[in-house]
Amino acid sequence: MHSKWRPAPGWISRLDRHLVRSVSAFPGGTHDTFFRRLSASADHGKLWIGAAAIMALFPGKTRRAALHGLIAQAVASAVTNAGFKTLLPRTRPLPEHLPVFRFVHPQPTSSSMPSGHSASAIAFAVGTGLVRPALGAALAPAALGVAYSRVHTGAHWPSDVFFGSAIGAGAALATRRWWPVRPPFPEVARAATDAPELPGGTGLSIVVNTLGGSYKEETAAALQEVFPHAYIRTVDPEESLKDAVQTTAKRPGTLALGVWGGDGTVGTAAAAAAEHSLPLLVLPGGTLNHFARDTGTGSLKEAVAAATNGEAARADVGIVTVERGLAGNPETAELIMVNTASVGLYPNLVRRREQLQPALGKPLAGVVAMFRTFAVGTPTTLMVDGVRHKVWIAYVGRGRYYPRDHAPLFRPVLDDGVLDVRMITADESFARLRLLGSVLTGTVATSRITHLREATEVLIESAGSPMALAVDGEALAGVRSARIRVEPRALTYYSPRP
Repeated sequence: MHSKWRPAPGWISRLDRHLVRSVSAFPGGTHDTFFRRLSASADHGKLWIGAAAIMALFPGKTRRAALHGLIAQAVASAVTNAGFKTLLPRTRPLPEHLPVFRFVHPQPTSSSMPSGHSASAIAFAVGTGLVRPALGAALAPAALGVAYSRVHTGAHWPSDVFFGSAIGAGAALATRRWWPVRPPFPEVARAATDAPELPGGTGLSIVVNTLGGSYKEETAAALQEVFPHAYIRTVDPEESLKDAVQTTAKRPGTLALGVWGGDGTVGTAAAAAAEHSLPLLVLPGGTLNHFARDTGTGSLKEAVAAATNGEAARADVGIVTVERGLAGNPETAELIMVNTASVGLYPNLVRRREQLQPALGKPLAGVVAMFRTFAVGTPTTLMVDGVRHKVWIAYVGRGRYYPRDHAPLFRPVLDDGVLDVRMITADESFARLRLLGSVLTGTVATSRITHLREATEVLIESAGSPMALAVDGEALAGVRSARIRVEPRALTYYSPRP
C-alpha cells in the first residue's frame, strides 16, 4: 500500500525537517486555533470563492479581477491535484514531528507534494492582483497565511508549500495571457459640418414611434415642451412607419427631420433624411439608443443643444440590398443601415448581454451571455463573398467597432468608410468546445474560430434554406442574399461639438 510513496531528495528532506522542528518549537496558544481554522476555511477553495463572490458585487475591474482569480485558482488546482500529486507521491509529516495539539486530524490521504491549498491561495491572490494590484496586496496576507498554515498544522512539508505556491503563481501568470489588456479606444472624431439652427424646434419635424422602447403616453407632450415650435407626428402601431416618415420629411417648411424610437426606427428616418437632403436629429427614444449614443445625442439635453446651435456632422451609411422570395423570381429591397446587420445568434447574444449588463458589468455580462447563447444554439451555413462557412455569427457593422472581439460596444468614428466584418465560425473540429473555451479564457479575438476584417462591400448568401437577417435590430425572414456596401458621408446628423 505504501510502496508508492517516495521520499524527497536528501537535502530537501533535511531542510524540511529542520524547518518543521523550528515550527514545532513555537509555544502553544490561540494562534494554533487561528491557523487551524484558516487552513480549514480554504478547503475546496471555499475561502477564495467567498472572496470572489464579494468582489463580484462591484462592477468593472474588481469583478474582472475576481473572475481572473477564480480561473487561475481552477487551473492551479487542476495541475496540482490531477498532475503533480500523481507524478510526485510523498508521505506527509508524521504526528511525532509536531505537538499533538497542533497536528491536523484527520490528516489528508493524498500525496503531500505539492500543497494544493498553497497553489490555490497564491493563484487567486496573484491572479486578482494582476488585474487589481491593490486587491492582490490586500489578499496576500490571507494567501500567505493559508500557505503557512499547512506547515503549522502538519498537513505539509515546507517544500510542498513552496512548490505549490510556485504552481499557483505560474497558473496566475499563464492565465493572464488569456485576458490581454485591451488597447485604448480611439478618440471620438466627428466630421463637423453646419446645419440649420432650430431654436425652439423651428423648422423641425419629429416622428415619434409609439412602439419605441421608451415610449410613454406623455412622450409627445414632453417633446413639444422642449421643442415648442416643432411639428410632431406620432405613429401608431397600425400605421406604416415608412409612409409616416416619408410624409413628415416632405412636409412644407421642414428644415430637419427628428426621430424618436429604436435603432430600426432611426434607420427608416435616416433613409428619408438622406433621400430628401435633410439633417437628422436622433432623440434617445429606443431601448438601447446605439446610434443616439454614437452621434453624441444620448440625452435629450444634448440633442436640444445641438439642434438649437446648428451643430452637426457627417456619417457614412450602409446600403443593404436584400433578395427574398423564390430563387427564380426574387423580390429585391434596399435598406439603410446605420449600425449593424447580422445573421446567426448575434441578436440573442446582444439581448442577453444587455439584460445582464446592469448587474454584472459589460465584460462579465458578455462572457455569461456568450455561454448561454452558444451552449444551446446551432450554427448556420452561409456563403460569405463566395466562400462557404458554418457560422455561429456573421456580423457586419457600419464602421469600426471596439473592442475587437465578439462583443463590440463602441464606435468612435462614423465616417471611416469601412464595414466591420466579423465571423465566429463552426468550420473547425470541436467547434462548440473551442468557442466556449475561448470565451472562458478571453481569447475570442485571437482564436482560430474568429475572423475579423474590414471591407467596403460584402455579400452574404444563404447556402440552402433562406436565412433570417437582422438590420439595426429589425429581423427580416426569408432572405436569400444580402449585399451590403458603404455610402460615404451620406447622412448629416446633429451632434454637439466639444
